[in-house]
Amino acid sequence: MKKFLIALLSILMVLTMVACGGNTDNGGNKGATKMTMGTGGTQGTYFAYGNVLSQYIKDKTNISVTAVSSDGSKANIQSIDVGDYQLGTVQSDVMAYAWDGVRSFKDEGKITSFRTIAGLYAEAVQLVTTDPDIKSVKDLKGKKVSIGAPASGVYFNAIDVLEAAGLTEKDIQAQYQDFGQSADALKDGKIDAAFIVAGAPTPAIDELCMTNKNARLVPIDGDIAKALMEKNKFYSVYEVPANSYKNQDKAVLTVTVKATLIVSADASEDDVYNLTKTIFDNIEDIKVKHAKGAELSLENATDGLTVVPFHAGAAKYFKEKGIDVATK
Repeated sequence: MKKFLIALLSILMVLTMVACGGNTDNGGNKGATKMTMGTGGTQGTYFAYGNVLSQYIKDKTNISVTAVSSDGSKANIQSIDVGDYQLGTVQSDVMAYAWDGVRSFKDEGKITSFRTIAGLYAEAVQLVTTDPDIKSVKDLKGKKVSIGAPASGVYFNAIDVLEAAGLTEKDIQAQYQDFGQSADALKDGKIDAAFIVAGAPTPAIDELCMTNKNARLVPIDGDIAKALMEKNKFYSVYEVPANSYKNQDKAVLTVTVKATLIVSADASEDDVYNLTKTIFDNIEDIKVKHAKGAELSLENATDGLTVVPFHAGAAKYFKEKGIDVATK
């Protein structure tokens, strides 16, 4: 009887595994590596783009990636650190803060449990105004300027730009507002200018330019951009193309940080290699599915990302393409 019961239990276990599909992902790939990707809010680019990338990886590799909504860059880094996520989309400056244990991560201290896979697209530091007298960053002195929520990525970007122009937070009438609040305040004439950090064109700025003929971008270029980049390695030059916004007939120079894909340092080299290869060998297909895919390139993937080391799997792929990146 005992042998019979053991045999019966064995049969039931086999049937259960067959019914459940064994160790497969939702696409039926047996033995697939499972990863969770932290993105951002459901209305943001991180979430939409993260879902496109995760689905593409899932369809083309033996890696099952599930993109989930999150509170953004800092939360994604923290979740990778505790093992809840294996992948995340983050701003390149925020991941540098985590690596060095500064600014947004001053209280937590250094977090070094993640590695870079690749830069994805530019998040331009856009200074928008409706005041005809504001022609440069230095003209912000004494003006009412929104510099983002306290301790946010936008806040630190704004402080960096102001310092590069020889100004401090005390030299302006600082307002601490998010994108939507900044755009509304500009529309209502409650502020003179606002820093908005996002992929261009940005809907909040686009809507403002459609309704206010004086709305425009202020360049962040020349000596200001040079001083900014010399002090902060995660910034690079960026050109907002002409006609990105209404009445913008010329390109506007500014600086940018990068939306960047990061991964747990514990992820296998093979998995990260295959993941990286799948994204960058299929750029044409990906950009059909999301507009930001048009910014995918080997140059954008690696340029300016010098603070956080690359994962060995990503480095292996880029080396095959003739690009050496630091892994330590």
